[in-house]
Amino acid sequence: MTRVRIRKYSWPLAPGHIRDIRQRVFVEEQKVPPELEWDDTDDIADHYLAVTDNNEPAAVARVFSTLDETAHIGRMAVLPEFRGLGVGDALLKHLISDAAGFGELKLSAQEHAIPFYQRSGFHVCSDLYDDAGIPHVDMRCLSPDILAPELPRRQCPMILGKDRDAWLFESEGDMISLLDSMTGQATQRLWLYDRMLDHDTYNRYRFRELLSALARRHRLSEVRLLIHDDKPLIKRRHQIVELMRRLPSRIELKLVNDDYPVEDRPFLLADREGVVYRHNFHKPEGFANFADDGRVRLLGESFQRMWDVGRSSLELRELPL
Repeated sequence: MTRVRIRKYSWPLAPGHIRDIRQRVFVEEQKVPPELEWDDTDDIADHYLAVTDNNEPAAVARVFSTLDETAHIGRMAVLPEFRGLGVGDALLKHLISDAAGFGELKLSAQEHAIPFYQRSGFHVCSDLYDDAGIPHVDMRCLSPDILAPELPRRQCPMILGKDRDAWLFESEGDMISLLDSMTGQATQRLWLYDRMLDHDTYNRYRFRELLSALARRHRLSEVRLLIHDDKPLIKRRHQIVELMRRLPSRIELKLVNDDYPVEDRPFLLADREGVVYRHNFHKPEGFANFADDGRVRLLGESFQRMWDVGRSSLELRELPL
């Protein structure tokens, strides 16, 4: 493990080492056309340089933000002689900590680097595509504020199917971040059980878009919403109701049948492994686990029993189009 110090610069004040490393790695080694490597984004980005204890330049990256409170990490390159020594991991963790105030972090990763970014909490959120002749995927982190302080202690944090450590939450903000991170990684199934679709928790643009992406991803994708009370959905316009109207075969909502046993604690299940579990309906306190197939199986069986005897919402059915 090589120790590095990381320095941040604006483009006009950036030392020549930053340009030299990008030129050597991207243009010369990976054959990226120069006109694609050098762009106007450099002018608005923060540029990072990792140097060793001997003051040797080892790696670079840049970060810029957009109006939607998203930080974009890019142009990350490690010189060949420093690869495999932990330099890239140290630089990426520094970038995450530096950008933890943003609601979302995004990057475009070369296909072979997917495991590297997963180790620091980024999950794939696109199909494979070509960029400068190299296969890429988009990756993101939806919980950078929670992730940053945990990075030194966890491997593949918040990656569905890989992270077996529980994430505790005691605030609405942390709960929402974990809900979004879990929902954003589901590839086929999302089952949600709650007292109602609380507006502060579920009536949000990002959550709606995550549900929409899941529902459209595959012909077998399914989103099931099981609640006790649908009246708040009627009294105030709810984004999920609008989404259900557009995708009626992919997103279903039912009300629990009180004549049968029901769970007294809410939860969300993502595919066969992810769960966000609250200790009661009225407080944002509980835990999330991204790789707990045993618990998900048991809760899934309970959900299925409640779903089978559930009833449709007459209130929603009678709403005018």
